[in-house]
Amino acid sequence: MELELDRVTKQYGSKIACDHISISFQKGVYGLLGANGAGKTTLMRMMCGVLAPTSGTIQFNNIDVSHEDYRDALGYLPQDFGYYPEFSALDFLLYIAALKGLPKPQAKEKAWELLEQVSLEKEAKKKIKTFSRGMIQRLGIAQSMLNNPQILILDEPTAGLDPKERVRFRNLISRLGTDRIVLLSTHIVSDIEHIAGMILVMKDGSLVHQGTRDEIIKTIDGKVWECTLPQSEADSLCEKYSVINLRQESDEKVFLRLVSDEKPGASAINTQATLEDLYLYYFSEVSE
Repeated sequence: MELELDRVTKQYGSKIACDHISISFQKGVYGLLGANGAGKTTLMRMMCGVLAPTSGTIQFNNIDVSHEDYRDALGYLPQDFGYYPEFSALDFLLYIAALKGLPKPQAKEKAWELLEQVSLEKEAKKKIKTFSRGMIQRLGIAQSMLNNPQILILDEPTAGLDPKERVRFRNLISRLGTDRIVLLSTHIVSDIEHIAGMILVMKDGSLVHQGTRDEIIKTIDGKVWECTLPQSEADSLCEKYSVINLRQESDEKVFLRLVSDEKPGASAINTQATLEDLYLYYFSEVSE
């Protein structure tokens, strides 16, 4: 099982949304990390065959993504997937199954199986308009899995979820990645930090890093600092550097954690980097 991108580029006039991206995906969970506007959605839509690359190729087991056979291997959950509020969860899945050409008996069995898998079996006959955001997203996962895809692509699936739903969703995605390729796009570091075997960092249309969590964190070793300073000195550092954490220690002292290529002050101590540190190092100046 291999999904391969070879020098994939997407250009709109003079703007390059994705720039010569090459990567090979095998079974497992991949996290695509980047700020809004980094090119993540454009890349995923090309991987789904929704957009055609300006140049380069995308193939799954030597089948081009434009081929009809590729659709049978693909499950896709866009950032805002379409659903019918008046449908029940079960009726919606049966409707999507019919669109995908699943025979009725098989569709009903699969729909119930998936509702159970995403913990919605008790709400199967309730109208979707009564669902919370998290329930709707879990239903979105279920509809993307109806054809038992070998590739599952999820675009910002945890946006707007509360912490409890986010954890539930992460656990679900982790289980789904045991026997298929799962690509999860997000700008929320915690969504992928502990479930993605490989993390891809995307900025300005390019992949700036790809590797395991530990491998990419190593790229900012020596650039994360902590210090406790008087308020006036802390204010000065906040204006000059990307501050990850600020904590008032007392009326006069402030604790800072920040990222910088150079030592930001005499009292600053180098400390162990995290994935969130890396994200802020690359995207602190990007407006979201």
